Amino acid sequence: MSRVLVLGGSRSGKSAHAESLVAGRSDVVYLATSAAAPEDAEWSRRVAAHRARRPAAWTTLETTAPSDLLRGGTVLVDSVTTWVAALMDETGVWTDEPGSADRLAGRVDALVNAWAMTPAHVVAVSDEVGLGVVPESRSGRLFRDTLGEVNQRLAGTADEVWFVVAGLPQRLR
Repeated sequence: MSRVLVLGGSRSGKSAHAESLVAGRSDVVYLATSAAAPEDAEWSRRVAAHRARRPAAWTTLETTAPSDLLRGGTVLVDSVTTWVAALMDETGVWTDEPGSADRLAGRVDALVNAWAMTPAHVVAVSDEVGLGVVPESRSGRLFRDTLGEVNQRLAGTADEVWFVVAGLPQRLR
């Protein structure tokens, strides 16, 4: 059992590095936390490129509830970033729906608890969003702060933490 967190900026090579950490394993479940969006051709191309890199033997599950699936074997979660964005959509945080902050906190707690307790070998990919400027919009700051907190909590119980810059992985822990 081990928990590995791979952080990096957009297009840093973090997903490719995470995939290399589970290469050669036949029991990989790839949790894709974002599906292709037919109305967004560019996003659909990105999703297709990720799909094309995966070995045929890997099982792919598209879900926004990875905490339900961290039960055993080898799991690659790509990515925590899109998962957090989806949770913010699903819980009504963007529109300040009553109880949305509590719903989001509950979903985040479920992931962090599953991560800490999993018997699986899990590699999770997430964007490091704290190195840039402070977002101008409330929603941008809320997303950055939420993802930053999730990353810290996952890193706090990870066995390994990697930071990927320009395709170069650096082990932090």
